[in-house]
This record gives sequence, structure tokens and C-alpha cells, in this order.
Amino acid sequence: MKRRPAAALMAALTAALMVAALLPAPAVAAPGPPMAPQWWFDTWKVPALRAAGADGRGITVAVIDSGVQADIPELRGKVLPGADFIGNGSDGRIDYDNDAFSHGTAMASLIAAGKGFADIEGLVPAAKILPIAVPLVNVVRRGEPPKNSTARAIRHAADNGARIISMSLGGPRSEHRHQLPCPQPIQDAVLHALGKGVIVVAASGNSGDSGNPVEEPGVCLGVVSVGAVNARLEVTDFSSRHRYLSVTAPGSNIATLTREPGTAYAESGTSHATAITSGALALIWSKYPRESARQILTRLLATVTDRGPKGRDPAYGFGVINPAAAIAASPAVAAGPNPVLDAAAPLLALSRARAKPPSPLTVTSRPDAALGEYRIGDRPAELDQSVYLPAAGSAVFGVLALVLLIAALRRRRRHRRATAIRRSPLPGTPG
Repeated sequence: MKRRPAAALMAALTAALMVAALLPAPAVAAPGPPMAPQWWFDTWKVPALRAAGADGRGITVAVIDSGVQADIPELRGKVLPGADFIGNGSDGRIDYDNDAFSHGTAMASLIAAGKGFADIEGLVPAAKILPIAVPLVNVVRRGEPPKNSTARAIRHAADNGARIISMSLGGPRSEHRHQLPCPQPIQDAVLHALGKGVIVVAASGNSGDSGNPVEEPGVCLGVVSVGAVNARLEVTDFSSRHRYLSVTAPGSNIATLTREPGTAYAESGTSHATAITSGALALIWSKYPRESARQILTRLLATVTDRGPKGRDPAYGFGVINPAAAIAASPAVAAGPNPVLDAAAPLLALSRARAKPPSPLTVTSRPDAALGEYRIGDRPAELDQSVYLPAAGSAVFGVLALVLLIAALRRRRRHRRATAIRRSPLPGTPG
């Protein structure tokens, strides 16, 4: 990758500072660089929330991605030993992204980075990151990944202290190649996590302007599927539209750190929105550490800013997240309905029933559902979402999902906007 000459970098920085000087000063200065401010800090009054005890303390967020570079200054001391399901033999604390953007590190920086280069910081700097590397497209691979890597990663996170699992990734599903919207091993892993009181978050996809294919794990029952909005709370063109979409969050022109100290990028994608939603959940949970995963997620869902049609819609889901409103809500709100987890309730109950030893008088003859395998393969054709089974709110689908067979899986990709939206390096970064 070519680097900009020093003179060009200085010119870009000077121009940005001149533009910033002409703009009216906000009531509270948002962190981040002038050309990509972290505006949600102002909108949600994050400094005040932190001062009142919501800073992520006591919360571990698993980042299932390309790995997280644990030794950059902004993340030092915040990244726990994790796992590597790529086959590289690490503990997740190395970012194996072939691209300088450093996807896993970028997502972790939005969650837990301390303020550093370009004034970028994460929502919950007192939280811990559990890094789990999986064989995404364009990662360095020195070994052979195990089968069902993503499902294994979810289970590892749930079994090793994660309260929130953040997956800024996904793979499209085709009715011509797949019998289920969500692969059985991944759905089972999600149910395992839900059963242990973990909140699971995933990107909806960046195909809002190119077909809107159903994508897993965002489609899986019990997963918080996240779309992207800009600073005006408008859904971006690229944010995938789905009937099962849960919420939307900041995902346009977002500044993130990389594995190289002193570098950063400004990009757009539902990846970023997913990481920010995970950070927001950690913010809420650290304020109410005794509440359950269901109560915390219910707070988030019940206090969204509804910018679309009333109720759930394919563009906004239930609405744009607002952790400040979630924290301010009364305990009664946390006891309300939770459509995301309620959709998975039949499957979760059946999963728990199957896990119990059978009674001596019980006769079972149905064989276990066959498991698929995780592999790196060709991306299937992208089809309109109308050809897929409805994913959320269907108890019938939930029960059938346990006994249907699945076909081969497909290539998995990181959810950041890599096409149509041009990457904007920040001053002093690769160009």
C-alpha cells in the first residue's frame, strides 16, 4: 500500500483543522479527529454516564474477528488471552488481517480503547476484550482452521467469561445451497451462549444497495442484528434491510485504530455499528451489574429512537440505540417484553430439554441432526431476502431448525464498507 508524502499529510491535516475552525463549537467536544468525530459521545452524553459509574468496568466483550493487536498503546492491558480458530497458534492477541485497516483491532478500539492517537477512544475503556480469531476472508493463515470455527468461537467466548459477544462479520445464505437461514452449529452455539446469560451481537450486512441477502450469524434466532445510521440518524444506503433486523447504530465515517501504533482510518460499515452497539451494552451493564442479560438487552430495545415506521421495520429494526435513555429508564422497563430473545425461547427450551439425561422410561429414536462444516468456500449468489424463511418470531421455524439438515457453508466476510464508500485515511496514516 502506497503512503502519502509527508507534505500531503500535513496539507490534509491543515485543511481539516481550518474546516473545523469554521464550524460552530459543540456543547461538549466529541472525541475523534475533526474529519470523523465520534459524535455519539455527545448525543449520549458519555462523559456524564461514565462519571455516574457506567464505564464498562467488570464487563468482558468477546470480539470474534481477525484477532486484536493487544500491544498498541490504546488497548494495552485491556485485552485478555483469547483463542485462535484460524490455525495460526496464537491466543487471539495478534491481528491477522492482511489489510492495514486491521479489522479486529479497529472493532476493539471502538469498544474499549483508551484515548490516544487522533483522539479516538472506545465507549467503555474500563471493559476487557476477549479476542477470538476466526478464518475470515483476507486473513493470514499459517495452518488449517478447524471445522465450524465460528460456532466454536461463540462457545469459547461464552465459556470463558464473555458477557457480550461482538461479531462484525457475516456470510450470505442462499436457498439454493442452504436449507436453513442460520447454520445449525452456529444456531446451537448461540443458544449455548444465551443459556449462559450472554448477549450475542452481529452485523446485518453491507448489501442494502446490492440485493440484501440474508446473512448469518445476524439472522440466527436470539442474535441482536445491527444496521448502520449516519450522524443525522438516517439509515445508510449500504446498511442491509431485513425483517429480522434488531437495531441500528452509528456506522458512517467512523474513525478506528489499527494494529500499527499511530495510525487510524475512517470508514463506514455495519461492522462499526455492531462494535458500537456491543460497547453500548457494556456501558449499560456496568451501570446495572446485577441485572440479567435479558434485562440489559430489554433496556436497550425499549429505549431506542424510532425513526422509521412505528415498531420494527427492515431499515431501522426497532430503532437507533440510545444507551443514555436505557440507563435512565426505570427498572420496570427492564422487565418488559424482549422480542429478540423471545423469538429464540422455543429453541432454547428445546435445547435445554435435550441436554437433560433422558428418563429411564423415555424412548428416543430420532437421530441427532447432522452437523454442517465450516470451510472457506466460494461465495454463493446473493438473492433477495423474500426467498428466505422468516427468521424472527416463528416458534414453528425454531423447532424445525433443530431437525433440518444443512448444506455446505460459504465464505465469511468482515462487515465494513470496502466498496462504493472510499476509505479516508486520517492524517499520518497509510493512504
